[in-house]
Amino acid sequence: MDEPRLTLITRPGCHLCEVAKEAIDRVVAATGDRWVEVDVTGDLELERDYGDRLPVVLLDGREHGYWRVEEERLLRDLAAPRRPVGS
Repeated sequence: MDEPRLTLITRPGCHLCEVAKEAIDRVVAATGDRWVEVDVTGDLELERDYGDRLPVVLLDGREHGYWRVEEERLLRDLAAPRRPVGS
């Protein structure tokens, strides 16, 4: 099975993270995509990269947005052809 296209970077106790999970659930219900959640707790690199902007949405390994999930934009970008990482 393919890797999930969406990653949501979160932290426990983060209210915006809970709101983002609900938004991601709505998006994947419409697209059939899958998503994974990654907790920054205990990961110094993730904490350094994203800790002050949580939640962060990654699409195909690239940052798509933070703090709020832009559902319409995310739906549109999921419908577009995948871009290889590094391009």
